[in-house]
Amino acid sequence: MKILSIETSCDETGISILSLKGNTIEVLGNALASQIELHAQYGGVFPAMAKRAHAEKVTFLIEQALSDSELLEAVDAPVAGVAEQLAFLDDKETTLKEHIVPFLTYYAKPDIDYIAVTVGPGLEPALWVGINAARALSTIWDIPIIPINHMEGHIVTAAIQPDETENSFASQAETSTQVSDLGNYSLSKRVFTFKPLTFPLISLLVSGGHTELVLVNGFGEYEKIGQTRDDAVGEAFDKVARMLDLAYPGGPKISALAKEFREKNIDNTFTLPRPMMHSGDFDFSFSGIKTAALYAIRDHGDMGEDDKAALACAFEDAAIEVLVYKTLKAASEYNAQTIIVGGGVAANSYLREEFVRQVLEQTPDTKLLFPEPWLATDNAVMIGLAAMTQIISGEIKTASNDELKADGNLSL
Repeated sequence: MKILSIETSCDETGISILSLKGNTIEVLGNALASQIELHAQYGGVFPAMAKRAHAEKVTFLIEQALSDSELLEAVDAPVAGVAEQLAFLDDKETTLKEHIVPFLTYYAKPDIDYIAVTVGPGLEPALWVGINAARALSTIWDIPIIPINHMEGHIVTAAIQPDETENSFASQAETSTQVSDLGNYSLSKRVFTFKPLTFPLISLLVSGGHTELVLVNGFGEYEKIGQTRDDAVGEAFDKVARMLDLAYPGGPKISALAKEFREKNIDNTFTLPRPMMHSGDFDFSFSGIKTAALYAIRDHGDMGEDDKAALACAFEDAAIEVLVYKTLKAASEYNAQTIIVGGGVAANSYLREEFVRQVLEQTPDTKLLFPEPWLATDNAVMIGLAAMTQIISGEIKTASNDELKADGNLSL
């Protein structure tokens, strides 16, 4: 069983080819193109520019992933009528059609069983590029499409482990506290199985566009129990970074400055609030921390590099303290023995350290799962993995070309 997966929800264009044999999953090919340099000059992602970049790159990445998977084969004679069959691309996807028609004309249908594609949440113009690419492939190759929620992809990537029977290396053992992280597991060693999990579990999903707490009763069975009421935590990181004149994307730069300050082991003159820390529910708010940071900068005056590092540390401390506190509280209330942390902010080293420290102190029997850093940010492997959970369970949910729609606000 093989899946071609497509991810275009924001500013990463991703294509992957995954193979399933029994319960073993192998990444046969993985191609990813980032738009960070494109958007950095504007300090954020512009949907129209993201859409065009996806349209220009997605066909090349499909070709690359298939080639890496040894599934790319030229046809003996050009396939007739491709442009006519893809007439649905004429109005809004002319750039995509310009690239994908020649590809589908001169390359044969590969040994692929399903196409998985992100349908939301995300930037709708960007999502439509991936959806229409999937529709084009499905139309010409007659392969069914599995629509995938992007956030489910972030959940399942933390639930995989290296298959030691397939990989010639020792995977990182789980400690007695059951804190698990794939660490330095490289893409060249890319055979996985799903970890044995006990449900229900709690998943914290943190990224530039989302901050959510999800009760997971099984793959495909999700209940959102908390979310941000304003800014997502990753968005707040980027906005505070702009206040400090740090380049986009600002989150990693805030974390680097915060780490630099902590290593000095000195008192911080900046303190920021912990909004909704004790609100009695599992919702979040990060606009207040952002505003407090703005006022701190205004009141301080000229900010030297040491001052910026101190404020970055105060901000990261406040934001992460709230995230960890509410997640552990949710796990306790719902009697969840496993916590999954997913999304781009899951790559934040201080977030990981604080989760590990507090789990060790409070609930050492809790299993704590993080994705490997290369799987924390947006990628197509996670979309294929989400589709694999459907295949393994035998509950595959396909959609016709006409049923496929981009939903920027799609919820779990």
